[in-house]
Amino acid sequence: MQLRRLTVQRNRLDLARARADTRQWVQDRRARTRHLIELGGLVQKAGLVELVEDDRATMLGGFLALADQLQEQENGRQGKASDLLARWRRRGLRAFDADKEAAAESSGRREETGQPGSAARE
Repeated sequence: MQLRRLTVQRNRLDLARARADTRQWVQDRRARTRHLIELGGLVQKAGLVELVEDDRATMLGGFLALADQLQEQENGRQGKASDLLARWRRRGLRAFDADKEAAAESSGRREETGQPGSAARE
């Protein structure tokens, strides 16, 4: 019984040490992982996963087509890439604002109806 308890304690210490690891390569790996997760969240938020039925080859093909479109714009064949990027950025910012407004309305409704959880999330 004592051996099991010591093993559990050691595992907890190992996990705590891993979370507190400050080596540069560990920090870089965590930052890259977080960045990739955020990008995946944008794919989900755009509705691409459902639209292509989670077909990753189709999503990659779409991303490659976007990259080609930007490259063509940059090469001057169809105007400036900066104009296209600015339009996309404005559209993305509007989508983020709409999400914030929807979340604020939703949390306001929870407070009005007395549903728990709204204060803990904010």
